[in-house]
Amino acid sequence: MDTEHHRLPPELQGEVFHSEPDNGTGVVVLAGSSGRVDTARARLFASRGVTAIALRWFGGEGQVPGICEVPLETFFSAIDYLVELGCKRIVLLGTSKGAEAALLAAVHDPRISAVVAMSPSSVVWGNIGPGPDGVNWPERSSWTLQGRPLPFVPSDPDWVREYRDGLVAYRGLFERCLHVHQSEIEAAAIPLERTNARILLVAGSDDALWPSDRFAASIVQRRADSGLATELVLGKNAGHRILLPGETTPRSSLRAHGGSDEADAELGRQAWEQILAIL
Repeated sequence: MDTEHHRLPPELQGEVFHSEPDNGTGVVVLAGSSGRVDTARARLFASRGVTAIALRWFGGEGQVPGICEVPLETFFSAIDYLVELGCKRIVLLGTSKGAEAALLAAVHDPRISAVVAMSPSSVVWGNIGPGPDGVNWPERSSWTLQGRPLPFVPSDPDWVREYRDGLVAYRGLFERCLHVHQSEIEAAAIPLERTNARILLVAGSDDALWPSDRFAASIVQRRADSGLATELVLGKNAGHRILLPGETTPRSSLRAHGGSDEADAELGRQAWEQILAIL
C-alpha cells in the first residue's frame, strides 16, 4: 500500500500520512519526552489504511520549550484537523508523557473513540524542562486546560539517584513521590471513568523509567470501580521502550529504560493485534 505524506498546516507542527483505500480512522501519534516527531510510527499506521499524524507537541517554533504547562488544546487542534479531513473515528496513540497527554485528552474530548497508551501514567506529573518563560523551577504542571494548570503529583527533591547499567533509573523517584505525596494523588489522577473511549494500555513490568505497570493497574481498577472495561497488555520482562513490528527505536543514552530488545519487541508483538483491531 503506497503511503503519501505532507506537512501539517501552520497552526500544527508535524507530518500527516495517508494511503488508499482509507478506512475513515484518524490517528494522532504522540511521542514522549524525547520530543521526537514519530514519523516512522505514523507511517506504519498509515500503511494500515488510516490517516496518521505524527505531531510535534512541544519544543517547536512558537511552542512551549519543555513539557511544562502544555495546552491540551494542542491535541484538540490535531483532532479538529483530522475531522476536517473527513475522519469518522479518532484514535490517540501516545508513549510515556505522550500517553499521559492522550489519556487526558480523552477525558476532555468526546470525539476520541480510543486511546492506545504505551508505558502510561495514571496521574498528572510536574514539568520536564522549562515553561513558556524558559524557567524550570519552581515545579509546575505538565498541562493546562483553558489556561488553567492541571493538578499534579509533585516531585521529591530529597530523592537519591538510583542507577541501572550506568544510567539513572527514575522508577524509584516516581514511586517515592506517590508515597510522599499520597494526599495529592486523587486530585492529580486522570479521571478515565469520565470517558467512553476504548482504552488499551501497554506496559512492561521491568520499566525502569517509571512504574507504568503500576500506573496501568491503577487505571484498570479505577475504571472497573465505575463499571468500565479496560484492555491491558503487560510484558513481564519488557521495559519503558515498547517496539511495534519493524520498529528500531534506539534506547535513551540518558535514562535507564529497563527491558531488552527482545522483551520490548515481544510486548509490541503481543499488543499489535489489539492495536490493529482499534485502528
